Amino acid sequence: MSTLLSAHAVGFDNAFGSLFHDIHFSLKKGDRIGLLGDNGTGKSTLLKILSGELEASHGSVTPANHCLLARIEQHLPTELHNASLLDGVMARLPEQAERWRAEALLGSLGFTAEQQTQTAATLSGGQHMRLLLARALILQPDLLLLDEPSNHLDLPTLLWLENFLNGWSGSFVLVSHDSTLLDRVTNSSWILRDRGLQFFRLPCSAARQALIEQDEADTQRYQAEQKEIERVEKSAKHLAIWGRTYDNEGLSRKAQQMEKRANWLKEAQTTLSEGSLWRLQLQGEALDADRVLALPQMSIRPADDAPALFSLPTLQVKSGDRVAIVGRNGCGKSSLLRHLWREFQQADSTLFHPRARLGYYDQSLHQLHDAETLSDALAHFAPLSDEQRKMALIAAGFPYLRHQQLIGSLSGGERSRLLFVGLTLARYSLLLLDEPTNHLDMVGKEELAEALNQFEGAVLLVSHDRQLIANSCNRFWLIEDQQLSQWHDFDAVTERLRAEQVISMSEVVAPAATENALDEDALLLALLEVESKLDEDLARKPKHQKPALQAQWREEIAKLKTQLDL
Repeated sequence: MSTLLSAHAVGFDNAFGSLFHDIHFSLKKGDRIGLLGDNGTGKSTLLKILSGELEASHGSVTPANHCLLARIEQHLPTELHNASLLDGVMARLPEQAERWRAEALLGSLGFTAEQQTQTAATLSGGQHMRLLLARALILQPDLLLLDEPSNHLDLPTLLWLENFLNGWSGSFVLVSHDSTLLDRVTNSSWILRDRGLQFFRLPCSAARQALIEQDEADTQRYQAEQKEIERVEKSAKHLAIWGRTYDNEGLSRKAQQMEKRANWLKEAQTTLSEGSLWRLQLQGEALDADRVLALPQMSIRPADDAPALFSLPTLQVKSGDRVAIVGRNGCGKSSLLRHLWREFQQADSTLFHPRARLGYYDQSLHQLHDAETLSDALAHFAPLSDEQRKMALIAAGFPYLRHQQLIGSLSGGERSRLLFVGLTLARYSLLLLDEPTNHLDMVGKEELAEALNQFEGAVLLVSHDRQLIANSCNRFWLIEDQQLSQWHDFDAVTERLRAEQVISMSEVVAPAATENALDEDALLLALLEVESKLDEDLARKPKHQKPALQAQWREEIAKLKTQLDL
């Protein structure tokens, strides 16, 4: 297996010290690597160093002569905002004569001829990701470096990305906090932690479990070493006392030797991980009532004079309900939460239980004001003493020296964590959470899932994080075709959305693709996959079958057979 890129003793220093140091690795053809780590550990910085956009403070990165790599950024470059999609892709090509390649590539990624002439600033988050992908793929790279491409994607587009990466025949390094995506598309994991990089020939969840087991073994080894150090130090102390008491030079010499041994053991002692400071608890209030929220049949609009986004049937939410609201970006999920928040502030609203107390997590984090300190911000949520606010911030991973820091200087992840501190202090009976995971790392998401499971009130959650939804929610509201429907099985919801994302070869672009030819093998694989899903569903008992999905699968099978001339 040929090496595409290697790193030797790579390190990077910033204004606050060393971000990481002494990193060694070789990246080989066929590697599909997930790059993991808490916020602020340097994942994006490492990708920039690998792509050559940033110079390492120490060490060297050496790409193979035959390796062509491309990095997909987190955000659309500013210079592309006013450019058309076609021009944005053409800018990566040395020859304008290859315009047909850009048109074909954008078409294969789902952009119509009309959309290709639109300016990039008009695109949704999911379309931005596809455009950035096109700008990388047009170079026909051997290695893709993807920096959090799943951020701000809706669930259908996330499923599209998963299918694309599974169909990609090149190598890649993928930065993501989505463990489900990483488990399904990667075969190895790099974990940035404690200013170092650890490598596991395992996908995300298995690698993290292996790291936990490694930490447990290190802790046991550390404790055994500490026990030995204490034994040697105690013996050295006794020998020194006896040497002085009995004026015995031999005993004094042995005491000095044992002190040296104790110092050597300390230097060689196993280093334990610093771990994560994240701790999150959501203390809510359960109302002893049939409902916390009762929704009549109604239409949701982004503004009073705007067209309706979708309609919903009569629905009720009671304490203990954790409802996930899913659907495409722009379908009205956040508008529903904003509508409920505005209704709650009306004195005559009949939607809520009279004693209901409502907390709202706005994905823009506007409840926090840049000019306030961390401590002052919590005063808006609950009447607490200075000592109570101090202890709440420390429990959330904010050391006391930072409590007078201005909110405007916080990172997105830190602002998110602070808002959660405020939400839990107020003991709400209903939480509206709009994309709370956008700024959370993997540990933060796990803490949030556990906190939601222990929350005694009710929750309405807008999120595209499949693991968070599956682990913490017991009801699911799906918005599609301008209608909201209620589901009780998240796997069924995911399957319904995935059926729309079955990829034919015209949507998968392989490295060094030739002209516009379709890959017959890939089409056959796609056909086998859809036929397998249909056969599995038909084998179920009639009451468990999904007729709507069966119709979609049959339509896709017919389309694939037409492309294959079968």
